[in-house]
Amino acid sequence: MMFIKIVIGRLFVNVVSAYAPHVGLDEEVKRLFWEDLDKVVRSIPSTEKIFIGGYFNGHMYTTSNGFDDIYGGFGFVERNGGGVSILEFAKAFELVIANSYFLKRDNKLVTFSSTIARTQIDCLLLQKGDRGIVKDCKVIPSENITTQHKLLVMDLEVKRDRLKKTLYDRPRIRWGG
Repeated sequence: MMFIKIVIGRLFVNVVSAYAPHVGLDEEVKRLFWEDLDKVVRSIPSTEKIFIGGYFNGHMYTTSNGFDDIYGGFGFVERNGGGVSILEFAKAFELVIANSYFLKRDNKLVTFSSTIARTQIDCLLLQKGDRGIVKDCKVIPSENITTQHKLLVMDLEVKRDRLKKTLYDRPRIRWGG
């Protein structure tokens, strides 16, 4: 897990990169991962933005099934235990899974492909209130992180608050009587 805080003017942006344990590993290892991620998210003040990108090793399916407020339903393959963990984590922290809100062809959804399987195991999460700043999420098929993993990207539109300029020592002109 990696965590970085970026300060842009008066805006604090926290970016977390997470790598969940593999499917075959012991449940205790998985529990420790989710506890560590929980601690990181709890340490971030609610006034700051948070973006979590991760290789979560979970499938979330093509429908939201009880997670309508956090999952858009555009997924790939059937939900498994790892997918449920991601959804429950997102629900607990009022996060949304950004890449589930954009309808894409399979080649723009699949984040891992091998000779055995094609899956969507990477997710981008952010606070529910920030969902409106996400303009798109997609997999870039031509960019390989490794031979089997594809790069998942999120396009954001963040507007900075403009400070009003205060003009000092400028005389006010009064027109009329």
